[in-house]
Amino acid sequence: MFDGKSKVRSEVIAVATKEALQRRGVELLDIAKIVYEMQAPYNEELQLEQCEDSVVNVLKKRELQHAILVGIELDELCEQGKLSTPLQEIVESDEGLFGVDETIALGAVFTYGSIAVTTFGHLDKNKVGIINDLDTKKGNKVHTFLDDLVASVASCAAARIAHRSRDLEEAGLTFDDVKDAAK
Repeated sequence: MFDGKSKVRSEVIAVATKEALQRRGVELLDIAKIVYEMQAPYNEELQLEQCEDSVVNVLKKRELQHAILVGIELDELCEQGKLSTPLQEIVESDEGLFGVDETIALGAVFTYGSIAVTTFGHLDKNKVGIINDLDTKKGNKVHTFLDDLVASVASCAAARIAHRSRDLEEAGLTFDDVKDAAK
């Protein structure tokens, strides 16, 4: 039991977040593919590896970690029938007017500015990549929160790349230059 005197260490939260995503069938590469799709039209040198690196880096943010842990926990509790009525039925059916799932995910997006917010809106509406798989009910899994959280991570990672691209451009560099320097 947590004693309330010490703080939960960052590494513990980071590991728990990655494990929760994997437990729910979401790999970082799945998210990186969405990031690539969002950013490749604006950056022809962009590689999938750089998108995956961006996903890894945004997952270091506490706002995203906390949102993911809370959302996944709620999805899992719903699968177990442990939410009270009528919340159980609302989450289980992913009721259109619920909106709390988007609100939690959107709150985490604000860390990366307006480009992340608009990308999140696009991903929430168009259900790109694994977001569509999570949104489409298969079996007894509930992903009411997870689909939006994946959109949140992808939006933040895409925004991070957009901002980084601009910084590189202003320095007269490209992602190819950074990639070559890392070797």
